[in-house]
Amino acid sequence: MTYEPEATNDFIRVFMGPPAVLYGLVAVISYLLGCFNGAVIVSKYILRDDVRTHGSGNAGLTNFFRTFGGGLTFVVILCDVLKAVLAVLLGAWAFSYLGNPVLGRYWAAVFCLLGHMFPCMFQFKGGKGILSGGTIALMLDWHIALASWGGFLLLTVLTRYVSLGSLWAGLCFPVVTWLCYPDQPAVIALGFVCGILVVWKHRGNADRLLHGTERKLSFHKKKEDKA
Repeated sequence: MTYEPEATNDFIRVFMGPPAVLYGLVAVISYLLGCFNGAVIVSKYILRDDVRTHGSGNAGLTNFFRTFGGGLTFVVILCDVLKAVLAVLLGAWAFSYLGNPVLGRYWAAVFCLLGHMFPCMFQFKGGKGILSGGTIALMLDWHIALASWGGFLLLTVLTRYVSLGSLWAGLCFPVVTWLCYPDQPAVIALGFVCGILVVWKHRGNADRLLHGTERKLSFHKKKEDKA
């Protein structure tokens, strides 16, 4: 079956509008998917509490686990993983009609992370993007996933600092993207945006690491950890 650009352009015009509209639709849908923050949803609507009022105040998996523990942690994981998978698949599918599904995956990834970190429905107070970002890495390219997850797991296991592994993942993400897609400057730029977002959200952790006050990972439930 041969590729017919005219037929593709007709599909976009009729069902999705011009490319600019396609970019906008993918951005909005991916952002809204990212807004479904598992830690906030489970704590507010199931536990009748708010994870952001405990520990570090972060609406992420680590703070949720340290605060509440228990089996509901897996619900948080499922929620944050599923939304990232859906966003990246949407981006790849939509941008395949423009001939660049890789760009679509990265475009959707950026806005999914923005939704997770700054959810409009939760006063723009979200998580730090590690679980969603790690899922995105798995969906983008196995090289990126290997570098990000490999370094994250190794550093976390050796030091018990989740934040140190998270900072590694954020720093290596754009570098490996650049190595994998050197001929796609837009993809590289989006990769740097993803990495910068993750590192910026962990700036407080980086400061505590430098001053030796960062808490290590513990499998014991603690009500008011600072993480």
